[in-house]
Amino acid sequence: MTHEFKEIIESYAIAKRQGIPAVMATVVDVEGSSYRRPGVGMLILQNGITKGAVSGGCVEKEVFRQSQSVFKTGIPKIMTYDGKYRLGCEGVLYILIETFDIGEDVIFEIRQQLASRKPFEITSFYHKAEQDFNEMGSVVRFEGGREFTFSNTQYFKNTPRSIAVQSFKREMQPCFRLVIIGTEHDAVQLCQLASATGWEIEVIGSPKSPRRREEFPGANKVVHSAPEDLKIDHVDDQTAVVLMTHNFAKDLLYLQAIKDLKPIYIGLLGPARRREKLLSAFIEYYPEVTDEFMDSIHGPAGLNLGAETPQEIAISIIAEILSVCRGQKPIPLQEKDGAIHDAPKRKNIDAFSSRT
Repeated sequence: MTHEFKEIIESYAIAKRQGIPAVMATVVDVEGSSYRRPGVGMLILQNGITKGAVSGGCVEKEVFRQSQSVFKTGIPKIMTYDGKYRLGCEGVLYILIETFDIGEDVIFEIRQQLASRKPFEITSFYHKAEQDFNEMGSVVRFEGGREFTFSNTQYFKNTPRSIAVQSFKREMQPCFRLVIIGTEHDAVQLCQLASATGWEIEVIGSPKSPRRREEFPGANKVVHSAPEDLKIDHVDDQTAVVLMTHNFAKDLLYLQAIKDLKPIYIGLLGPARRREKLLSAFIEYYPEVTDEFMDSIHGPAGLNLGAETPQEIAISIIAEILSVCRGQKPIPLQEKDGAIHDAPKRKNIDAFSSRT
């Protein structure tokens, strides 16, 4: 979800420079099933261009239509969309539509926060009654208590709150990042497909590798580094690493280079026999390695999907990474009991106590 917010900010920054007003639509609550979870957002520009989505595409036209009154008055509103009659999802969506008007200083601070890979919170205050209320709006809070509102208008910032509004708080984790160590053809395919999911991609090749960034569609950067000089900053539980140099000795050296890092996932290409040989050699050099590090290693990387081509193998690796970082055991959805999506972590609180 964070990468979608990042894309919205970049689109808004361009629109702001062109003087185009903007409105933000955010799903703040769902009753029943829906295509997307609460927290997803959609930027609407007054020239008709949009960025992001709140559903699979069927709700967006109505959101755009209802956003026009917010453009005119600047007053936020709640839109209710009953999917039972229109989508077949049998869910009711509550969508907060509000003016999006932040300064260049705020855009800069958001970019800095994203680059430093620090989590932050967004809280949306709303009322389920389908009408306009000044008391509604969203607030972004950074570490240390710094905060700003989505709108610089005086409606939400200064209006006395006489209506008991609800709130939806979500923690925005750092954008998920995939570090690919290797520059062969299959690394290109993994880079391209992982980028399509919204992940930030960093490709690492040996100093002798001739491959450049333009050869890796979707890569944020391509670094040429020997194992002994390798530096990967801000490695956290939103970071995965895949070793795919196709060279046993290089894989071993790069594995040794990241032994003190704590990514949520480390993938090894090749059969189980190669994995055992690689890990045996690794432990021989570093017998004190932590169990946490060893448990993060997955080899052969990927789910058992019958993948054969580089593209299919990339899909199986991406699927396994998703299952690990989401804590899910892969099964067909038709075999899952209950809803497709587990209940999101959310907190409804009284707006008065949280902002006074």
